[in-house]
Amino acid sequence: MNDSPRPQPQPRTAGDGGPTPSRPSRRTVLTAVTMSAAAATPLLAGTPAVAVPDRPSDLLYIGTWGQGQVYAVRFDPGRGTMTSLGSVAQVSSNWVATHPTRPILYVAGGEQGGYIRVFRIDDASGALRQLDEITVETVPTGSGGLSYIGLTSNADALLVADFAAGSAVTVPLGPNGGLRAVASVVQDVGSGPSPRQTGPHPHCVVVDPSRRHALVADFGADRVFVYDYDPATHRMSAGAPDGPGSYATAPGSGPRRLAFHPNGRTLYLLNELTADLQVLRWDAGQGELTPRQVLSTNAADHTGTTSAAELAVSRDGRYLYTSNRGENALVVFSADPATGLLTETQRIPCAGVTPWSFALHPGGRWLFVANEASGRVSLFSVDRASGRLTDTGASVAVPYPDCIAFRTRQEGHGAGPS
Repeated sequence: MNDSPRPQPQPRTAGDGGPTPSRPSRRTVLTAVTMSAAAATPLLAGTPAVAVPDRPSDLLYIGTWGQGQVYAVRFDPGRGTMTSLGSVAQVSSNWVATHPTRPILYVAGGEQGGYIRVFRIDDASGALRQLDEITVETVPTGSGGLSYIGLTSNADALLVADFAAGSAVTVPLGPNGGLRAVASVVQDVGSGPSPRQTGPHPHCVVVDPSRRHALVADFGADRVFVYDYDPATHRMSAGAPDGPGSYATAPGSGPRRLAFHPNGRTLYLLNELTADLQVLRWDAGQGELTPRQVLSTNAADHTGTTSAAELAVSRDGRYLYTSNRGENALVVFSADPATGLLTETQRIPCAGVTPWSFALHPGGRWLFVANEASGRVSLFSVDRASGRLTDTGASVAVPYPDCIAFRTRQEGHGAGPS
């Protein structure tokens, strides 16, 4: 699915607030769901329209693809109800992430220059106040901007995938969650056979559980690059004169997402263009990946567009979740506790069109889906015993939602899938 953003708003100064696979046109989809009416009344009938509820609740922050806005939703995890707070920031938002313990939101932009902005969250109202912004490119590259930001496990640095520049970046964080100067920039190399793979395009960055390596899923290069990582300085480096280690996927796979199993020895890789899921053995001592299993997220009778998008592992490591944009589906797998190998257990419609991303709630009972083309964030319940999903029918209207991050006052948790 085409991740090249629409034209982005011009960047604000500090202190201011390839071919697309076939799918329904945005105009057709939005007309079908009467988006204009939904924008005026974003909640389903029966959802309480309470801006500040009288019981503990969480906040969801939602990026919007090419819209120059961040939306907020208040969520009651006890009742499973959502209340839209509307647009709370007017900035480009290719990806969003929250600090696990501080009321801080990080927003990655789609403008040239690679912008990251940091906001303070008002827990009572959900409002945002911009604190700072930086650019991660010394010389602005072409359009596309940043495709991903995430935090290290102890929230001392941001991990950044700069899709447009073909680079991965680390940005240390201060004790209060503020941005420090860029610590390192590493340049991927390579290309693939797809017209969208003319050069390197990082799509995800993670640090392994040993904190000695940073792994980069590069959509354009058909590689997972393995860089050395220094947790004291937060610097990535090639580690060898001939460049970083790497794991090569099949040509034209388009690596998009990475997630470690809690055992630290198994890495899951989701490929966008082939919509397959790979189980890889991780050797932290050698910094090497070895293939063990490949499963398709497509149905057996699949035809048409092939595009996988999101990946998440449950906190206990028993279940793995993926989204398939070609089939507008969520696919659930169970993981063998000893080996980490996967078995498909459920395939369910995503309750919309183009499930660009999703996020598991930290409490483990809920999953939120950003259905980008149909302009809705939809809520699913999670059976923690079986891992199976149930569409609750609840949703809120958000224009072109692309990612979801949580601010949970009771548990404190960060961005995206967990």
